[in-house]
Amino acid sequence: MRLQSFDLQLSDIAEIDLEKLHALSLMVGWPHRRKDWQMLRENGYGIVAQDEIGRVFGSAMWFPFADDFVTVGMVITSPRLQAHGHGRWLMDHVLKQTGSRPLRLNSTRAAHRLYLSMGFTAEKTVYQRQGTAVRAGEPEIPHGAVLREITMGDLTELVALDYLAYGADRAALFARLLQVSKGVALIRDNRIAAFCLCRSFGRGTVIGPVVASDDADAIVVIHPHVAAHEGDFLRLDTRQRTGTFPEFLTRSGLPVFDTVTSMSLGGTWFADDQAAKPGHPLTYALVSQALS
Repeated sequence: MRLQSFDLQLSDIAEIDLEKLHALSLMVGWPHRRKDWQMLRENGYGIVAQDEIGRVFGSAMWFPFADDFVTVGMVITSPRLQAHGHGRWLMDHVLKQTGSRPLRLNSTRAAHRLYLSMGFTAEKTVYQRQGTAVRAGEPEIPHGAVLREITMGDLTELVALDYLAYGADRAALFARLLQVSKGVALIRDNRIAAFCLCRSFGRGTVIGPVVASDDADAIVVIHPHVAAHEGDFLRLDTRQRTGTFPEFLTRSGLPVFDTVTSMSLGGTWFADDQAAKPGHPLTYALVSQALS
């Protein structure tokens, strides 16, 4: 692509120095560290736009969790190039790579119009909640249930529960998450009924994913992480707008900081929202906005 007085070319994101990717996200105010970029590269594919001397001006990534499902993330364009069709150029390449598979992404306000013009449908709001963690009381563990730490031996059961809530097999992602996360599981009838993972990310620590069948179970598995990080920066991304769960997050020092919009192409993802089915597991916190 020819832009102003220089040319841009697309390169495989796996070949790009992490320092350059980190500088790109800093340019638009995103908190991703070099380690965060590396984890994303280990779980997906992507491209960057470079000029002739190797400067990086944009990026886009995609994460194929199944033959019929892909998430898109880390679509970044430098402020200098946002008005020149650079984002559309990157996304057109993503569409070529992903083919006819349904896509899902979380759009910032700045990119919302672009995705609408490409045929994406806005479906849900994601609430980015963050702040200094506060230990807000001790939730009661449900009768007959116990809490315990998650181990690598829980991988199969976690993936199965996540599949019911999320709708795609993310076994490879969870195998990587368990290497870098601490987790809490709620055990009921000798099975994992709810779980929460927590890991270092960006400015501090991020909670996610969280899977539970109701607000009470979600609160119980999240609370130990809030308590462990009391006084520290904590973040959680959720689609839960009202109820006891978001109320708990507010009391825990995690007010809404920003929002993004979950959008889909090739089929509505939330048309059969499992939240309306009592007892069915639900995703209470995302892995991240890029990975959903």
